[in-house]
Amino acid sequence: MSRDELKVVVTRRLPDEILARIREAASVQLWDSDDPIPYDTLVEWIANCDGLYCLLTERIDAGLLDVGSKLKVISQMAVGYDNIDIAACTTKRIPVGNTPGVLDETTADLALALMLASARRIVEGADFVKAGKWGAWRPMEMVGRDLYGSTVGIIGLGRIGKAVARRLNGFGCKLLYFQRSSDPKDVEFGASYVDLPTLLRESDFVTLHCPLNAETRGLIDKAALRQMKPTAILINTARGPIVDQEALYWALTDGVIAGAGLDVTTPEPLPKDHPLLSLANVVVVPHIGSATIATRMRMATLAVENLLAGIYGERLPFCVNPEVYES
Repeated sequence: MSRDELKVVVTRRLPDEILARIREAASVQLWDSDDPIPYDTLVEWIANCDGLYCLLTERIDAGLLDVGSKLKVISQMAVGYDNIDIAACTTKRIPVGNTPGVLDETTADLALALMLASARRIVEGADFVKAGKWGAWRPMEMVGRDLYGSTVGIIGLGRIGKAVARRLNGFGCKLLYFQRSSDPKDVEFGASYVDLPTLLRESDFVTLHCPLNAETRGLIDKAALRQMKPTAILINTARGPIVDQEALYWALTDGVIAGAGLDVTTPEPLPKDHPLLSLANVVVVPHIGSATIATRMRMATLAVENLLAGIYGERLPFCVNPEVYES
């Protein structure tokens, strides 16, 4: 098919060089905004569309897919895809692309940044200075906790979890991990497999790197938080719903745990009057795990490659439902 015959919907403003690659291959209908496209608008646009380039903020459900009966590919500029009804896509034989691998190191950097910011009270200290409270040196003022030599529990030793483990080896940390099954090769990352209660009980930091699914939704609830040390810090750079936020607020205000560092929340964005934001022992950042120029450009490029392969009828370089290619 010619360029004029192919139609692609892009749901967010993208760098010019990324859009140029798509426009070379197809006619583009662009939601030219930094804000999410309304669902009703996406439903309207998806009819007679060959390809969809979307983000995590879009809800791709069975109803939308029924309207997009010509869809050949859905390419998401993200690693996660819990916003997409994968089963419905597979039933309709629509391959779904994502961008794995490109953000592992960048997200691991942020996980450590949140550990250090939370443990060493970086944000609180900066606010302390800005408020004019910095006076004479006091031995126990703004004291925090050490990451060096601590025990860190990693829930989910996948690509990002392993990248975190490599970094923590340099901090002399004892590493524990939990996931559905252990792998003898994981020993090379210096991490010991334990069950979840042991990890929660023994860790000074608990850092989440598991996918969001039926098993992990609400995994860190009140019961889990009760098992953690009162000096422990929870880090979440995975998905917001893995943590029960009401339980987390309770744990942080009642001294059940010492602090938290969150890159992801429920909902996103977190309202400015949310109770968590009133606490000094929480660091919340706006889902910036992959937010470096180089990483975001690699993600955008890989999403384009998935998109173009799909509209041309070729196999996606990174497909989350490869069974669509089975005869």
